[in-house]
Amino acid sequence: MDFNFKEIFTAFMVLFAVIDIIGNIPIVIDLRKKAGHIQSEKASVIAGFIMILFLFVGQRLLNLIGIDVHSFAVAGSFILFFIALEMILGITLYKEEEEEALSATVFPLAFPLIAGPGSLTTLLSLRAEFNLENIIIAVLLNVIVIYIVLKTSSKIEKMIGPNGIKIIRKVFGVVLLAIAVKLFATNIKMLLA
Repeated sequence: MDFNFKEIFTAFMVLFAVIDIIGNIPIVIDLRKKAGHIQSEKASVIAGFIMILFLFVGQRLLNLIGIDVHSFAVAGSFILFFIALEMILGITLYKEEEEEALSATVFPLAFPLIAGPGSLTTLLSLRAEFNLENIIIAVLLNVIVIYIVLKTSSKIEKMIGPNGIKIIRKVFGVVLLAIAVKLFATNIKMLLA
């Protein structure tokens, strides 16, 4: 085991920026309103499990089913694109189901917002540069931060207020849309090259 604080910190910061749980607070609040309740622990654990599992088997799994990382990222960019449209336009594309609280916890919160194409492809990139144990610690630290943010999102909502949430939701919708477009553009170039 080769623990390296610099690698852990760098991997943590890269994942933190890509996951952008702070920027996703308006989405979390919106999902909480739609579903009535979001299981913070479950969402954090599922997202962490997906990221660590993908760290070990992601490349092989995608190769096994004949999908490259770039195709995976392009598909994920569409999901992010539609979530961003919901935020900006105030429309609902995601149909509600009977088990709404569970489905909102797993989809779209745990996947693709937290453990989405951006974070999963980032994990594959980090694996090429850093030791596996350092990346795992960085993922676990991010899961702790995610849990704290999810647990306190209703308090954050009370501090900001309904108009503040609407403004932040629109702004972060545009940011999420930009991330989706960038993810699409970067990976479509790789597919066409």
